[in-house]
Amino acid sequence: MSATHTAMHPPGQSPAHSSTQTDAGALRRAAVASFIGNFVEWFDYAAYGYLATIIALVFFPQTDQTTGLLATFAVFALSFIVRPIGGIIWGHLGDKVGRRTALSLSILIMSGATFCIAFLPTYAQVGMLAPILLLIIRLVQGFSASGEYAGAAAFLAEYAPEGKRGLYTSIVPASTAAGLLFGALFVAMLHALLSIEDLHSWGWRLPFLLAAPFGLIGRYIRLHLEDTPKFRQMEKNLEKKEQTRKVPIRELMGKYRLKVAIAFGVTCLNAVAFYLILSYMPTYLSAEMGMSATDSFLASTVSLSTYIFFIFLMGILSDRFGRKTMLISASIAFIVLTIPLFSLLDSASFATILLVQIAFGALLTMNDGTLACFLSEIFPTHVRYSGFAFSFNSANALFGGTAPFIATWLISITGSKMAPAWYLVIAAAVALAAMLLSHETAHEALADE
Repeated sequence: MSATHTAMHPPGQSPAHSSTQTDAGALRRAAVASFIGNFVEWFDYAAYGYLATIIALVFFPQTDQTTGLLATFAVFALSFIVRPIGGIIWGHLGDKVGRRTALSLSILIMSGATFCIAFLPTYAQVGMLAPILLLIIRLVQGFSASGEYAGAAAFLAEYAPEGKRGLYTSIVPASTAAGLLFGALFVAMLHALLSIEDLHSWGWRLPFLLAAPFGLIGRYIRLHLEDTPKFRQMEKNLEKKEQTRKVPIRELMGKYRLKVAIAFGVTCLNAVAFYLILSYMPTYLSAEMGMSATDSFLASTVSLSTYIFFIFLMGILSDRFGRKTMLISASIAFIVLTIPLFSLLDSASFATILLVQIAFGALLTMNDGTLACFLSEIFPTHVRYSGFAFSFNSANALFGGTAPFIATWLISITGSKMAPAWYLVIAAAVALAAMLLSHETAHEALADE
């Protein structure tokens, strides 16, 4: 007995200690794998968003600036149409076959599609075929990305120790901010180092080339992970009972309709705020407020750096005070502060604009740093991936991907630069109503039924 024990565990180390080390190692690998996948996805969105004015000239007929921007943001928005469908398919795969399998495949498709953008012909070369090809690739990206955020969050929530789910799942929104930050830095570097002619002819392609190596690294890490303890336990239980699982989306639309509605409602604020504040804001500052491209990128870079810090702080606070408390507080804060903060941007100094962006980022992290954990907790294990992916991607398809387009359109028809602010206030009111219907999930074990 002792010989066997010694062979299995290093001297002086108990089986329990060895198990703890193994669990800690698996948790670290899960965190890294989740981080890289979302980083790749949001680096792509950052590059597309921050290069929007150039992409408008490269892929669309020469028109006025507003029409070109609307066309560019329309392609951005259309790529979100497939997200609910992708959420159903990836959720089905993740709940039936495994979280690891779904995440390993989604990152491969997503990074491959992003890489292909670097080789697209321009409008000057092939005419209308150029924006059509761009749209097709964006649709593929939208489909693959629809399984990434939800799957990574569910994966980490099921690996995380009790009492620290908020902290660990906050890695997912932090990785999105890191992707946006790297995208902002990379695009700012391009603007600083390249001439306008080089940037328009070939420089805009460079960010998309990075997707291939990032994606392959993420896939390698994911393939060397075990699936989550929750999923493996569910598999064992089903095997013992000789049961087969029902179709996840059918269960969601039947037994869990209220939870889907709550998840959709609270994600509306996240969708609108995230894309307006972190993706559209540099374009808004340069195109609508007359700020230089360099200054708008610099402001975004600094605010994103503080955003990542706030994300982890909010994750910790949600473990202590609860998801419902944090998400309701975020909704109220946006309702009260959005209009005053937006009004400060008009004719403001660089320092004031920077402070406003940091303030908006802090408000968003109250929602963003808590939402991933909340959406993982309200659905039980057998429909967790599907419930998160479908509700999250449906809200983002309707209100997230369309946010830059709607903001630009609202300004053009109203003539008011404050129009995006009112749109954000409405989204916050919807999220508040949804959260008032929810119950606290922070201090409960992840549900299996």
